[in-house]
Formats: sequence, C-alpha cells, structure tokens
Amino acid sequence: MVFEPGISYKGIENTALLFTFYEGKLLVKDNGGLIGISTVSDLEMLNLKFGPRHYLGNLDSIPCYCTVLYNDSSSLTEIIPEGISFRQLRSLLGIVDDDTFRVAGLASQIINWDSTHRYCGRCATPMEIKEDERAKICPGCGFVSFPRISPAIITAVVRDSSILLARAHRFPPGLYSVLAGFVEPGENLEECLKREVREEVGIEVKNVHYFGSQPWPFPHSLMIAFTAEYAGGKINIDKKELSDAGWFSPSNFPEIPTKGTIARELIEWFFKKNR
Repeated sequence: MVFEPGISYKGIENTALLFTFYEGKLLVKDNGGLIGISTVSDLEMLNLKFGPRHYLGNLDSIPCYCTVLYNDSSSLTEIIPEGISFRQLRSLLGIVDDDTFRVAGLASQIINWDSTHRYCGRCATPMEIKEDERAKICPGCGFVSFPRISPAIITAVVRDSSILLARAHRFPPGLYSVLAGFVEPGENLEECLKREVREEVGIEVKNVHYFGSQPWPFPHSLMIAFTAEYAGGKINIDKKELSDAGWFSPSNFPEIPTKGTIARELIEWFFKKNR
C-alpha cells in the first residue's frame, strides 16, 4: 500500500475512508478478525453527528479524511452496529498494515491539533483553516498555527554483545525498552541523546549514529532513532523515570516492544548484529 499525503480540500467521495474518532479512540470495523477503516458511505447510513472533516491524502488512490463524533455515549451504543467498535490507536500496532496505521496516526494528530488550536494564541480570535497549506490562520491578527510536532530521540546503547534496556514506571509488567526522551530548546539531537542517557542511567556514550525515524502520534511526537556505544560510567537510574535498567544479551532478553515500533527495530538491529 502507498500513502500520498495531501493538504488541500477535496469533495468527499462516498468511497473515501473516514478515520473517525470518539473520545480519543478510532472507529474500526471488524470483518472476521480483519480490522479496517469504514468508508464515508458506511457511516453516513448511520445517525451520527460528525465534526469538521479534514482531508489527509490518498491511500492506494483512495481519498482519506478524519473527523470526530459529537454523539453522546448512550446514543452511540444504540447506533453503532455489530462489527464496528472503537479502539485505542496503540492497540492497532501490528494489527493493521503499516500504511493504514500511518494514516490513522496522522488523523489522530490532526484531530488533536484541531481541538487544541481553536483560538488564536496571540489575540484569542477563533481560528480558520488555511486552504493552501496544513495550517490555521487567525482572521484577526494573521497569526498562522501549524500542527505541532515534538521531536524525541530514541537510542540503542550497546556494550560489547549487550544492549542497554530500561523499564519506565508506565510500562506494562515485564516490558523493557531502549531509552528515549524529548529534545529541549537549544539542543541538537546528539546533545539530547547524551543528556537523556546521562540523566536516566548515569552513563556516557560515544560513536552516535543515525538509525531512522518514525512519526509517533501519542500525541504528536517524531521519534528520531540512533545507535550509540557505551563510553563509561556505572548504571545509576533516575528513580522518578525508571524502575530498572541493565545490560541484556540475546540469551537473557526480557519482554520488548511490539513490532511496528522503531524501538523494536533498534532491538532487532542489535539481535542481527549479535546473532
């Protein structure tokens, strides 16, 4: 599948995919275990109250839009037929194909941006959609607001044939992952990486190399991945952030992030390197 992003408004076709959210969850249809996105015609047959619709682009030449529902929960229970449900976006990782998840992530970010940028941050005038780019413009003072993107680094730190993995307090029981953190004002990516590793586990790193990136719509991050080598120090975790951290070899691995995440790609890179 191929996704071609777009920003301009188009007429809404009945066959278009409509990524529809309610209280942060995505409406999906389950066809015998095959999870998919409903079309405009699927949903317009129901008595649903839609919010503004935003054009996202084309997925395999099929137009894609996103919207929210304004129905209350009691009426939705009566309206939504069997086979349609609302799912947390994160739960769809590895369930739907990568391109569908990418569009769903974009949809989630656009919905979040639309709901949190209704008024101008400069003069408080209601914002309007800017037709020629993905932005909102204030009709009062001309201020332009773009969808927010928060860059964050994520890194696989290796020492000989071991990789550094840690457990954040928010993780499910038994899950470990590589270290990550948000870029602060004034930092470049390499400086952020070294600071985050130093702050979270107390060690120094060297030989930092770019690995890849992944948009991460929770709610609007861009994960920028690196590999790095251990340069010195003893693990001393930041107990506010982590409950545990340690060096793991391929023979003693804990539970790791699901497929479809760049954290998993970094760990699989380590596996291949130390096969």
